[in-house]
Amino acid sequence: MHSNINFPNLHIFLEDVGKNIMIGDFAIAYYGIIIGLGMIAGVLLATHLAKKSGQNPDDYYDIALYAIIFAVIGARLYYVAFQWEYYSQDLSRIFNIREGGLAIYGGVIAAVITVFVFTRVKKLNFGLVTDTAGPGLILGQCIGRWGNFFNREAFGGYSDNLFAMQLPVSVVRSSEITAELRENMIVLDGISYIQVHPTFLYESLWNLCLLILLLVYWKHRKFNGEIFLLYLFGYGIGRFWIESLRTDQLLLPGIGYPVSQALAACMAVGSLTYIIMKRKRLKGQEEQKNEKHE
Repeated sequence: MHSNINFPNLHIFLEDVGKNIMIGDFAIAYYGIIIGLGMIAGVLLATHLAKKSGQNPDDYYDIALYAIIFAVIGARLYYVAFQWEYYSQDLSRIFNIREGGLAIYGGVIAAVITVFVFTRVKKLNFGLVTDTAGPGLILGQCIGRWGNFFNREAFGGYSDNLFAMQLPVSVVRSSEITAELRENMIVLDGISYIQVHPTFLYESLWNLCLLILLLVYWKHRKFNGEIFLLYLFGYGIGRFWIESLRTDQLLLPGIGYPVSQALAACMAVGSLTYIIMKRKRLKGQEEQKNEKHE
């Protein structure tokens, strides 16, 4: 089985890109390592922001302990739910996450619910906590997307743009190879390649830009929860576009529309609407205060 990954228009040719690192006879998937690194980086950023804003960083270590566990469970259940036809044939596959199959939306939903419950129990401000954790979440996503690179998954349709990526057909799931990709298949040194949009890379770069914007704006937020809402808005816009390129979309039963695109649109519109309404309310309250002082 061939394991090369090429970016021909960037003149980058990577040979023997493995999926695992071997420790004795035990294989550890790069996918899991990268997801783990993303989680650690996200927690460290959240605790850093907590310290800078006068909060107790220990609260965020406690939150992370629960949120990460339930986020992984939620991400897996979400993915399995929309791929049930595949997993119902062999239920043991559900527990094999080393080969991928974590849907970020399921993870975010589970994490938000966990944080909400935690803040209610500990009597913390939910909006402030999500603002502090939000940049860490997007950092974790930015890093974690590279797990898809090693798994040769989460790619898009045919492309010949600057970032076009070539993958050997033998290492890609056949269900993700569209007719267009087969029509544009390339043979190099006797190896058949598909040439695709590296959507994992697009999302990682989009998330990096969003992270920088959130960190710059963090001190200027108008209300608790605004940073997290801006994360939902910015990520929703990027994911709506990127999801349209992918060949492994999870589809809504019955109508066949990509569920991630639907959620991304709802997330972006809903968060922006709330921000506008909240800012108008705050502006109105400020105007009333000024009138009383006149």
